[in-house]
Amino acid sequence: MFVVFLEVSDQIKKSGFRIASEMPKNSSPVFSQVMSTLHPQTFARCAALFPLRRKPRGLSVYDHFLALCFAQFTYRESLRDLAACLNARPTLLYHLGFRGRLTRTNLAYANQRRTWRLFAAVAQVLMRRARRLYQQELAPVDLPAAAFALDASLLHLSARLFPWAGGGKRHATAIKLHLLLALRGNLPAWATCTKGPWPEVKILDDLPVEPGCFYVMDRGYLDFHRLRGLAQQGAFFVVRARRRSSFSVQRSNPVDKTLGLRCDQIIRLTNPHSHRSYPQTLRRVRWWDDTNQKSLVLLTNHFEVPAHSLTELYRRRWQIELFFKWIKQHLRLRGFLGTTPNAVQCQVWSALCVYLLVAILKKEGHLNQSLYEILQILSLHPFEQSPIPELFAKNTTEIQTHENQKSFDFNTL
Repeated sequence: MFVVFLEVSDQIKKSGFRIASEMPKNSSPVFSQVMSTLHPQTFARCAALFPLRRKPRGLSVYDHFLALCFAQFTYRESLRDLAACLNARPTLLYHLGFRGRLTRTNLAYANQRRTWRLFAAVAQVLMRRARRLYQQELAPVDLPAAAFALDASLLHLSARLFPWAGGGKRHATAIKLHLLLALRGNLPAWATCTKGPWPEVKILDDLPVEPGCFYVMDRGYLDFHRLRGLAQQGAFFVVRARRRSSFSVQRSNPVDKTLGLRCDQIIRLTNPHSHRSYPQTLRRVRWWDDTNQKSLVLLTNHFEVPAHSLTELYRRRWQIELFFKWIKQHLRLRGFLGTTPNAVQCQVWSALCVYLLVAILKKEGHLNQSLYEILQILSLHPFEQSPIPELFAKNTTEIQTHENQKSFDFNTL
């Protein structure tokens, strides 16, 4: 394991990676400057957790990681397309950080045999780093400082090419990406992948819980036994209630109906099964959503936050839906570079790594552009040997985005 750590660390150090602000002009390509935000020893420590059976001959683990990240940045369509694009500039491959032979065969072998858990470990490191960078962002008024939105989204696959992901006649052939989104900065805080038919509520058993934080969920996660376990760990939940539920009102609090609130009650579940699963009292808030023209009921185990803040917190849960839509549109998640479960997971985790790398670059580089603009500009200049601040200074023309994308507040990143 120690030998693997030294080999990966030496490869990254020899590539000449430095922080973008310290790089002289015309020294390294733009792609290598973006990847330099990931410290060499950080990746080497992650690689040491998953040692290979023997020393790689053609493509190292870091070459594999760079190749998939390059495919995400430039939106490559296939492994042949990726290898042709990189080998079109052979004199710059060394400066990009590559040391192995970039062929379609080597990339396909790595996608099939190299574990996706290495990419997941790197993504978790980047999540923690991005969260520290955005910790100083101002939280909206009357909202908790630490709040997360939990949801899942299907990544549809072909039943003929991915038979292992089949869910039978009643379920689609897909994998399910479960994600915990930090509402401060709209950054992923935790993620995992399962098969499509996997029930979303079961992910609460594996969810990392931080005491004192709020977890906002839709009614698909309404399981009182699991919510009780969440509360016993010191966390607070805000979940949408189902239409039919049995309860008794213990106390009613006054509400401001001009804000759309209808009731703020302290309740106790009366259904025998629900009462055994959650015998403690709950808070029930009902409000009228003018946007969707429907009444919503929220359940929470926090009794001190204003009712209007709870409704606003649930309204911000929509950011995770927009996050899923964004990564599916602007990263390579609609078509996959391999058909094995390992290849699919490697590509999903590399997409999350690229999103986090761009978010870290935006914060550390003090860039005013949105994530969409940054990603589009970087995709056009991966081989250009120019400092990133100068590259974005040249691109002052605003890029018009789709109306649905404008609702996702990218300027907070």
